Amino acid sequence: MLQSSWSQRLNEKFVLGFLQGRVAMAGFLLITVLFYLNCGSFVVVISRPADGTTSRRATVALNTALTSTESLFSAGKPNTTEVPTAGFTTRYRKSISKPTTAPESLSEAAGKTTEREEEGPPELECPPLGLESLKVKDTQLRASSYKRRGLGPHRGRLNIQSGIEDGDIYDGAWCAQYRDKKQWLEVDARRLTRFTGVILQGRNSIWSWDIVHTYKVQFSNDTLVWKPCMNGTEEAIFEGNQDAETPVLALFNTSTVARYIRINPQSWYQNGTKGHICLRAEVFGCALSDPNSIYPWQTEPTESKDKLDFRHHNYKEMRKLMKSVQEECPDITRIYSIGKSYMGLKLYVMEISDNPGKHELGEPEFRYVAGMHGNEVLGRELLLNLMQYICQEYKRGDQRIVHLVKETRIHLLPSMNPDGYEMAFKKGSELAGWSLGRYSYEGIDMNHNFADLNSVMWTAIELETDRSKLINHYFPIPEQYTTEEAFVASETRAVISWMQNIPFVLGANLHGGELVVTYPYDMTRDWAPREHTPTADESFFRWLAVVYASTNQVMSNHDRRPCHNKDFLRYNNIINGADWHNVPGSMNDFSYLHTNCFEVTVELSCDKFPHASELPIEWENNRESLLTYMEQVHRGIKGVVRDKDTGAGIADAVIKVDDINHHIRSVADGDYWRLLNPGEYRVTATAEGYFPSSRTCQVMYDHYPTICDFRLTKMPKERLKELLMKGGKLPKDLQLRLRQLRMRKLRVTTKAINRRRAAAAAKRAKRV
Repeated sequence: MLQSSWSQRLNEKFVLGFLQGRVAMAGFLLITVLFYLNCGSFVVVISRPADGTTSRRATVALNTALTSTESLFSAGKPNTTEVPTAGFTTRYRKSISKPTTAPESLSEAAGKTTEREEEGPPELECPPLGLESLKVKDTQLRASSYKRRGLGPHRGRLNIQSGIEDGDIYDGAWCAQYRDKKQWLEVDARRLTRFTGVILQGRNSIWSWDIVHTYKVQFSNDTLVWKPCMNGTEEAIFEGNQDAETPVLALFNTSTVARYIRINPQSWYQNGTKGHICLRAEVFGCALSDPNSIYPWQTEPTESKDKLDFRHHNYKEMRKLMKSVQEECPDITRIYSIGKSYMGLKLYVMEISDNPGKHELGEPEFRYVAGMHGNEVLGRELLLNLMQYICQEYKRGDQRIVHLVKETRIHLLPSMNPDGYEMAFKKGSELAGWSLGRYSYEGIDMNHNFADLNSVMWTAIELETDRSKLINHYFPIPEQYTTEEAFVASETRAVISWMQNIPFVLGANLHGGELVVTYPYDMTRDWAPREHTPTADESFFRWLAVVYASTNQVMSNHDRRPCHNKDFLRYNNIINGADWHNVPGSMNDFSYLHTNCFEVTVELSCDKFPHASELPIEWENNRESLLTYMEQVHRGIKGVVRDKDTGAGIADAVIKVDDINHHIRSVADGDYWRLLNPGEYRVTATAEGYFPSSRTCQVMYDHYPTICDFRLTKMPKERLKELLMKGGKLPKDLQLRLRQLRMRKLRVTTKAINRRRAAAAAKRAKRV
């Protein structure tokens, strides 16, 4: 049953007021609750499962004041001081409202007050145990039975994704072998825990439709004696799923302290005789302190030593945090917007540099982009943490951070898809499901929304017979893609314009839902579902991927289990994007083929939307990776291409490296950066109207680039044009060069005339 949020809040305040102020008036309270039941504020749905027992399901306001606590002691006996319950089972649903339009500027936004408070996610009393995030290990999950290994209890995790093949060892749920009411999925919390609720999902599969409609819950301290979750004097039956993907939350009226919890399905989708008992779940509970604990994992840190704002930030809170960082470190930060989302929310970027707002000669530009998929939120929070961390450490004098800020211009875009994020945020970390908020407000997947330059390149290679005419970089965007009618998200257009205006050298695109780093190409050449498709810079891209993966505390853990349906540990947690799955129109491929920027995708966690309680540990897992990856922008060679006569920088000079069929170009001031692994390279700089210049450059293993400057000499014809346009006098060296060219041309012409005359004389002599 659905209720309006207004009605729900009204009922919550009314009932809570009576609970707090009129406890003694129990009879009056009972009459009042029954009155509200009849008026529709609390709705009880009565249904009868196959066995004829009564199933009661109620939608009630979320409020911890309505809960009481039970405790299971030895032999599973209840606490003699337990408080009686109201006798309702609980379920939560919440509607989504349209996000508000962004104000004109960040400072202006900070000073404005909204007409209404933005709706946020439900505030649950206890965090999830961690079935989805893998905090709960496979050994902590048991089941009464299971159909096969791929449908074992270790697969009964919220939002777990199945493989594409029927019978895959990575299937999308726990499925019982038998179809009866004696089946159960058990979770061992490994310590006394106050259980408060459960979330259920159906089976993720393209081959089967399996969901649980109703279920019971039991608790135990020893797995021998089990105490059922009660609904007054009856055993509670909770409402499950009506579809396979929507998470359904049930909160217990009485929180119970125990170590083990079981989910016991009572009814399910039958589909004749083909329906199976299958489910994915998450359990909510507050762990209790246990001084006698012998489990090492219980002593693992759950907090970070860094004093950062570890929570989920909606659009308004994100602006506020970015503004506070800018105010704390005004000398090294600048906030700017690159455009707006479809709903008018600005795409804010935090710039960090010792000279913000200006490109400095020889200083590389770096970018992190997060939130392309709005429901993959960890990257967003990590970038907000990163800007706080850099500000704090810079002020503290950390030399690593000081050097990074002074030698690099850093750009952090925490939310590329703010519309999608707002949708997911309002549902919350566990109720958003797998895909809510992934797409833009228009329904566009931005990960497939950039211009497909791969096809342009491969088509040219197939059709062009003269290889010297082929280009391998700076591919132009097809005209049909740039029209207003093209199905291109406003966010994508804004990012493309950003990429064209700033000479980025290196970047990373932060995603979620897996633990792996992927590198270009992301698109297969022949549209195969997956095929290794390397770039000319395959070795350096692999290095970039290894840098992040090997310094990430979770990816580098060889004892971790796979997230969903692919074991990336076999690939050392890195993979060519196209070898995973085909992604035409990816930002990484576009960046490589249209600009100078190298970019990889980082899948940060198995859980797309981690609970706020997990954010400190996720920061610890990724902090070193984020910093080390940024430092790779200084690997390779850099320099300035100048005019030999004037010393002015030459823009658009092409930098070629022998044996690597991908060039880059110098930017407006003539400076360039070419990312390369250590080694010796023959490098050539060419520019229109100049003679090419080559030199050998040695890239060392140091954490700074090799300087390779070029001074190009103008061709005489170009110099002559330039001087004549300025009305200047020709210098002697140019006069001499022109005289030599005229004499050479005269000699060539004379020889040609003499050859023609000799040929004509020979013909006449032959006739005679």
